[in-house]
Amino acid sequence: MPDIATLAVFCAATLALLLVPGPAVLFIVTRSVSQGRSAGLVSVLGVHAGSLVHVAAAALGISALLAASATAFTVVKYAGVAYLVWLGLRKLLHRKPGEEDEDALAIPRHSRRRMFWEGFVVNVLNPKTAIFFLAFLPQFTDRHAGPIGPQILLLGALWIALGLLSDGAYALASSALAGRIRGSARARRRLDVGTGVVYLGLAAVLTGEKA
Repeated sequence: MPDIATLAVFCAATLALLLVPGPAVLFIVTRSVSQGRSAGLVSVLGVHAGSLVHVAAAALGISALLAASATAFTVVKYAGVAYLVWLGLRKLLHRKPGEEDEDALAIPRHSRRRMFWEGFVVNVLNPKTAIFFLAFLPQFTDRHAGPIGPQILLLGALWIALGLLSDGAYALASSALAGRIRGSARARRRLDVGTGVVYLGLAAVLTGEKA
């Protein structure tokens, strides 16, 4: 296993990376703003359940195959793009009857299961995350300290623990700031449009990634 000094450096580097908003943070923030703290926290759990898949894949060498195969990268990339485009268009185009009446519109709610799986799918279908784990985690392993796979699993577990904390903080902060906005049907519609634009923007980012 890596020594304490290596783990400390890894945790510091991980926090620095996690605090920079990326696709997962944008997904969590838009969920928190549009549907509240609970939705944001459930989305955090879904996103990092997806991280478990990437960590396991990195440990098993599947990410290496993904990095080496342009076809595999492209298939996964465009599956993720299609899903994000679907989410974005659904937000942009969906209007409920009576939406113009601010007093008549109730806050839309999705089941926690649905929110969890949307976060999971968005993260699992992001090949950039798989490639990142493949490139980042092995830098802190030591071939002389034992098998590489278990070391990657340990580092991945630390990444996920720190990610839950940092992304959870983003969810709590964004939901706290959005309470008044969610009280207005017109503002909620604008949030839906903003969320749709974010989803489409994430799709565009993935499309721009080269195999």
